[in-house]
Amino acid sequence: MDDVLDERKKKILKAIIKTYMETGEPVGSRTISKYPDLNVSSATIRNEMSDLTDMGYIVQPHTSAGRIPSDKGYRLYVDELTREKESEIAEIREMMIENTDKMDKVLKKVAKVLAANTNYATMITVPQYSGSRLKFVQLSRVSEHQLIAVVVCEGNVIRNQIIDLDEEMDDQTILKLNLLLNTNLNGVPIQDINLGMIARLKEQAGTHSGVVATVLDAVAATIQVDEEDLEVYTSGTTNIFKYPELADKSRASELISTFEDKKELADMVRESMGDQESTGVQVYIGDEVPIQTMKDCSVVTASYELGNGMHGTIGIIGPKRMDYENVVDSLKKLKVHLDEAVNKKT
Repeated sequence: MDDVLDERKKKILKAIIKTYMETGEPVGSRTISKYPDLNVSSATIRNEMSDLTDMGYIVQPHTSAGRIPSDKGYRLYVDELTREKESEIAEIREMMIENTDKMDKVLKKVAKVLAANTNYATMITVPQYSGSRLKFVQLSRVSEHQLIAVVVCEGNVIRNQIIDLDEEMDDQTILKLNLLLNTNLNGVPIQDINLGMIARLKEQAGTHSGVVATVLDAVAATIQVDEEDLEVYTSGTTNIFKYPELADKSRASELISTFEDKKELADMVRESMGDQESTGVQVYIGDEVPIQTMKDCSVVTASYELGNGMHGTIGIIGPKRMDYENVVDSLKKLKVHLDEAVNKKT
């Protein structure tokens, strides 16, 4: 795990972490001595555990003779795990996105499946489209006094917007508005749609400037130019109660509030997006978590891509003794599928 630790210390630390993740109880030398690949005496293990304590990788709760991993110990374990694991493709194949206009439903389902598979709380952000371009806008009649605007962006991300009309609009006018919008907007980067362009298009639309304004409002809302308005879906929040160290009434209440409010989750996502490692996986342990109510938790996040300039974040929140191997595997597999899903259709 680290140059400072010899092979035996590595094995003992790994055994302590795995045992603690399974039981939630401080781990003694007798328990560790039963591991088949540790052919050493309990006395030797006690000496090694003493060294690991001195080095800060494990700590001894004052009420117990056993040891539990420290944040430093978890960090070492996770760093090695991240280095060892290669991106794998399997599992959750049904999550492949077939209807991108149903992306919200798909993302919510992803969070739900991930929570069920890991038994932790999960979150996923709606992808941000900054830097993306419009492919086309299609206005079509729904009824006498309603149109539907279909907005398609790079990555074949589709959003629909119903537009209410004061009076019926004939087919020729709808065709002219489609030509106006697409002639001016096709291939235009979202961030380049400014007030000047909007004013010019509304002027050219004449009496139908309201329809153009509504379409452009839909584009702005859909594309989420303002990253402050980051949407986060969560699932499995009640899984927190399964872990005694997080189930304390006041602590659990604070955690639930954080999940419901979502502002701090969005802030953490923005921070992690600016600090992604090459693996695309980010792990926060204990005090490393930038959210005060989650200092007793670990948070593992992974970025995903849905075409040019579109990116989001998947995250898993659980106790510090979470099964990191399963969590990292699940995130990497899911990330691969999300990365591939839309790219195959572009």
